[in-house]
Order: sequence, then structure tokens, then C-alpha cells
Amino acid sequence: MKQYADAGIASLQNALFDHMNSDDLKKLGALTKQKLPSRKGDLVDVITRYLEGDGLQTAWRGLDELQRAAVAEVVHSEETYFPADLFRAKYGRDPVWESNEENRYYRKPSPLCFFFYNGIMPDDLKARLKTFVPPPAKVKIASLDRVPDAYDVPYRTWNASTRSYQEETEAKPLTVHETERAAQRELLAVLRLIDAGKVAVSDKTRRPSGSTLDAIAAVLDGSDYYPPVPVKSKWDDENAGPIRAFAWPLLVQAGGLAQLSGSRLQLTRAGRQSFSEPPAGTIRMLWKKWLITTIIDELSRIECVKGQTGKGQRTMSAVAPRRTAIAGALSECPAGVWISTDDFFRFIRASGATFIVTRNSWSLYICDPHYGSLGSGCGWILEERYLLGLLLEYAATLGLLDVALIPAAGARPDYGDLWGTDELPFFSRYDGLMYFRINPLGEYCFGMAPAYQSAPLQVKPVLRILPNLEIAAIGPDLEQGDRLALDTYATRVSEYVWRLDSGKLLAAIEEGRPVAEIREFLAARSGTEIPDAVARLLDDAAERSVKLQDRGPARLIECADPALAALLANDSRIRKYCMRAGDRHLAVPASSETAFKRAVKEAGYLVLVGETASRARAPQSRRASPPNGERGRAGESPVNETGEAGVGSAQRDELVAGVPSTGPTVGPASNILQALEAQAGD
Repeated sequence: MKQYADAGIASLQNALFDHMNSDDLKKLGALTKQKLPSRKGDLVDVITRYLEGDGLQTAWRGLDELQRAAVAEVVHSEETYFPADLFRAKYGRDPVWESNEENRYYRKPSPLCFFFYNGIMPDDLKARLKTFVPPPAKVKIASLDRVPDAYDVPYRTWNASTRSYQEETEAKPLTVHETERAAQRELLAVLRLIDAGKVAVSDKTRRPSGSTLDAIAAVLDGSDYYPPVPVKSKWDDENAGPIRAFAWPLLVQAGGLAQLSGSRLQLTRAGRQSFSEPPAGTIRMLWKKWLITTIIDELSRIECVKGQTGKGQRTMSAVAPRRTAIAGALSECPAGVWISTDDFFRFIRASGATFIVTRNSWSLYICDPHYGSLGSGCGWILEERYLLGLLLEYAATLGLLDVALIPAAGARPDYGDLWGTDELPFFSRYDGLMYFRINPLGEYCFGMAPAYQSAPLQVKPVLRILPNLEIAAIGPDLEQGDRLALDTYATRVSEYVWRLDSGKLLAAIEEGRPVAEIREFLAARSGTEIPDAVARLLDDAAERSVKLQDRGPARLIECADPALAALLANDSRIRKYCMRAGDRHLAVPASSETAFKRAVKEAGYLVLVGETASRARAPQSRRASPPNGERGRAGESPVNETGEAGVGSAQRDELVAGVPSTGPTVGPASNILQALEAQAGD
């Protein structure tokens, strides 16, 4: 009797002869309610005749609903193997295969065993069943219009009297983070930090430094997901650590908005252009680039899982297929409703989009590679934690998902039976993610909507806006997010009163909050029209905010005297790369710096930097001027060392006055000062 069938089973005859012994055939033949012979070949004939013609359909009708679903899943798939894990994820339990006697020898097969042999459906049976078995139901995912106020976390306690564990629950409050608008502001704030040279990353891992994490956390809307809490002891540290602050530097690097220069990030041309482009389009680009980047494996952020580097790295699966599988499952979820992360992971497994993080989980371990190996007993813990990390640290940071969280410590006790986890407050910092909701920005980035249109704010009259520019809270429903928004737009006068001023408004606009958003917030939270005085203040702030434009950095080049500055600024080869900045200085845009230096060199000059320039000028300042008689002979134009014509006094007067010259360009190796002085002396 064969135990395995790697290539499937061609026919029912092969299945009965090759994959069942006489005892198994007798138990299965008993379901036909016919008199059974003793020889194996005769038993095979009995079962074969029973399933001939309409007998197969009669046997199928004798199955219960769950057993019919098991048959349908295989009949309408490309495989002949019964997908036990997929079925369990989709239907919540296994179909009945046999009776439940304690002694396995006395167990009797169910009618479902007519269709599967060692978990495989014969090819001829599958072809016949496909003519009348309806397709299975599609995978469904449950959703909620509103998340509950608290989440019941299960835990076990030891009952000494019964000497057994008892299952109990603890209600933990859920905190909702709406990320759509916050992410668009945070993107611009992080890019400004990079432009200011305040974002340092490792040149090997590209991960942000500790000071960078603090700097980014300071510009996040309402700080990170989990603010730091006092540590009682090193054995009882429940801090989840930075999440959004950690993700942003990696996201902008993966998206090509910033690149490493030394130990700090600097903006690329695409990064500078993103200041003037809609943030939603930039975020969509960042998400697409993140799906294929290799800058980091999200599983490496789960520090308790060891063995991910060295030899163990060879068995890790590629990150791009994992992210693609999750992104595909997200695009099939309904938008605008709350979805449990547990139900979403079940949905992924049930829909066949399952991914793995390692091809050999024995190479991963906790604490000790021998006792703590994850090759046995970990189930889907690694894949589930990877899913939570991608959703919370990257998708939610980009503003694609609104999230509902509880504290990570003790949120998911499913790892308690693993060796070496007794002292872990959580398996991953993402354990507290319980629900998520795809918002309009997520719909746009996941390809569920052709264009992005932000959702309007909910009208909730909790503020009174007065003509004297003061804003007063009038109801108890003023949420913490509304308070943070008011602190950004206005100056707090008292606990329930704020006052608008142009300085705070301009600062809010600089942080990425447009005036239209401020106006929409005030109208939605007051429920009435904004007073004229407030509207004029907002209009004035909007007008002033666009009067000046940052066109990027420029080099300031100092010339030896005003004449040289004027001459270079009006040279036909040089003037298109620079502009005058005072009498002796030229401003050169960073994008034109290379071309400017090349043109200046063609004109016979060299741009020196820093101390090199100081040392080069020092000897010239001490050199004595030649006698007037040697500066030039009467009737001849002064020439430079190469014999080219110098510059006359009339041309010099034009240049010093700032009048564009129509004369020749600067000659190579020209000693302009000597030529000008000589002609002036004549």
C-alpha cells in the first residue's frame, strides 16, 4: 500500500488498490450497506460499483454541509490535495472524517472518505464531481462600523483548588489613530528635517540613530503610537519603542526622496520636488516602492527572534512576495469599516494568499538555538507578527490605514507556550494592533479608487468661534486630537479657550497644514459659519504663505573686487549660471554649480574653497604693483600673458555700473585688474 502520492491519483481504482489495505476497505465498504466479501479485489469492486453512475451524486448528497464544502473546495481548485489549513481558516473547523472513538482502531470512516484517499481526490472522481458540485462560497471577512471602547484580552490563571488553568479576560481600552491627514503633514515635516541636516542614519543598515528618532518623534502628530513610560526595572520594560519615527527615514530612502551623504540624509531632486506636489501622490509612490525594497526585512524588528542573520539568513524568504501578498489581500477588503487583524490574517490564509517568512523555521530561535528553536510549536506566529509589523509600522505610518491599539504588553498571549518567552512582556512591539480601517488615501494607494479625495470631517459642534479671534470649548466631547489641532493653530489662553494669531497659523501652514484644512476643521467643530474677522485672518495668512518661494540652496562666490564680479556676471558663458549678490559676490544655484565652475575655468579662473582660497590670495596681496611705465606702451592695447586683448576703461565703467557688456568674453588667463589699471593710466 502506498502512503504518498506526490503526482496525485489517476483513478478511483488506483486509490482503492494502492492507498488502502483490506481493513480500511472493509470499514469504507460498510458504508454501502452491502454484504462484503473478504478478498481485497472484491472489496474494491463493491465500492467502485457503489460510486458508478448516479451513485456518486447519491453519496455526495449524503454529506453534511461542511463535508460538501470540503469536496467543493478541491473540485473547483487546480489541486487534488485537500487544503486542511485553508479550509480550517475559511470555515473555522475541520470536516468530520471519522467517528470519535477513543481507540483509533475502532473508528469508522465518514462518507467523506469516498472522495479522498490519504487526503487526495482521484482525478476521475474530480472530473465527474465537477459536473454537479456547485462552487464553494467566497471567503468573507467580518467588519465593524465602529470599534468597541475596550478589547477583551484573554489570559490564564492557575486554580490551586482544581489544579487546572482557568480562562479569563481583561478589558483594555482601545485608542484610535486616524492617520490619513497626519501622514501627509508628517511626510513634509520629515523632509524638512532632512533638508536641515538633522536626520542621521547608519551607513550599513540605513536605520535612524537615537537622536534622529527623538527629532522625528518631536514633529509627529501627537507623538508616536506608544509614548515612553517609566521603566520599573530592566526585567519589566513594557515600552514598545519608536514605530512611526523609525519608519519614516526608511520610507523616504526606499522611495528615492533622500539619500545618504556621509552619516546624514540629504534630499534628492525628487525629494525637493515633493514639497510642491500633492502629498497623496508622493505617498502612493512611497508605498509602491516599499513593496519591492530590500532596505530592511520587517521581521528583523522583532528582536526576540534570533537567527535571522548569518546562516539563518539563507533560509529567510524574499520580502517582496510577502508584502505583495498582504497588499493584494488589503485590496480585497472593504474600505471605511473596521477589520480585526485576527480576522484579516484568517482571511489571507483562507483565500490562499498565504506567505511564509522562512523556509526552515528550525534556524530561528528564542534565547537558545537548541531549546528555543521555533521549528516546532510556533504555528503561524512569525507570519502573523510580520503582518502586524507591515500594517502598523509602514502602511499606517504612510496614512493608508487608521488603527485601533491597546498596549502591546500582554496583548497576545499566544506565544506563552514557547520556550524562553516567560520574561517577554510582548512578542513584538506590534502586538497591540487589534483593528484597522482602510481610509480614502488607502483606497487610492491600494488601487481600489482611481483618484484620491479626502473624507470630509465629521460635523461635531464642540467649539464656539468668536469675532475677537478666540475659540472656546463648549462641550465635553472635545477629543484629545481636537485639542492637539487647536494647540497647533492657536495659542492657548486657558484650559478651554484658544486665540488665533497669524504667527501660529503660519507655523501650522509651514508644518503642512493648508489653510483650507484649518478652515474645514473650524467649520466642522463649530457647526456654524466662521466669523468675518476669522475668515479675513485666514485669508491673509494664506496669501502671505505663498509670497516667498524656496528655490533650493545656492553657493555664494566671493570675487576679488566689484569689477571682476561684474565681468563674470555678464560673460555670455557664465551669466546663465549665476546672479549678482552685492558688489563682490555671485550667487550660484546648487543645480548649476558644476556648469558654473566649468564655464569659469574656460574663462581662465578657478573657484577655490575655504582655506585653499585664503592661502592662494595671500601672496598676491603682498606683491608690489609694477611701475606705471611698464603697465603698457602708448598706442597699444594691454594684453594678457597669452597675447589676447585686455579690457578698456569704457568697458570697465560699464561693468562696475552693472550695465551688460556687448564686448568680448573674458579671455583665458587674463589679468583683468592689471589691464584695467594700465588702460586707466594711459
